[in-house]
Amino acid sequence: MNQPLASAALDQLFLEARTFSANPNPWLDRAVPDALLQQIWALARMGPTAANMSPMRVVFVRSAAAKARLLPTLDEGNRAKTMAAPVTAIVAMDMAFYEQLPKLYPHADARSWFAHLSAAELLPVALRNGSLQGAYLLLAARALGLDCGPMSGFNNAALDQEFFADSALRSNFLVNLGYGDRRGLHPRSPRLDFAEACQIV
Repeated sequence: MNQPLASAALDQLFLEARTFSANPNPWLDRAVPDALLQQIWALARMGPTAANMSPMRVVFVRSAAAKARLLPTLDEGNRAKTMAAPVTAIVAMDMAFYEQLPKLYPHADARSWFAHLSAAELLPVALRNGSLQGAYLLLAARALGLDCGPMSGFNNAALDQEFFADSALRSNFLVNLGYGDRRGLHPRSPRLDFAEACQIV
């Protein structure tokens, strides 16, 4: 425990990992089984959130019927690659996450910290922690050998109406999942250097 990961693991998670987003199809014809999606969740749920609130909820869209429901909510430029993806994860957040806190944070009355807040006050809490969990999901998928294509570029209100009507769930972002075809990748875009983005004070 608490030893640096081997360079091959760092490559898979960060240094050689890429976003697969080329149109019309950046994916190899290789299925993603249910068991692998369950493993992704088992890993991603372990990352930290404030008061262990864990607001992320995920819908894994794979069936033709579910893809047909998703398609009209996507921006035009995201449709082909998303329909071609073996799976698309709708990364959502439960705006009533506090209802699970008696289970998730049993050593304090954490529900009372949030249950009285308005929707506007709950949104940044759910969005911050749900986005953290969405990043954990990306890394979990990469750790288990999948490639990812995270994206916005969809109509949140339309997607929420289609998939989350009459619930407290709200969409955050989407992640296409599968085995990427690296032949369609562009050269990696630059990143900021430490001195351009960081300070030690």
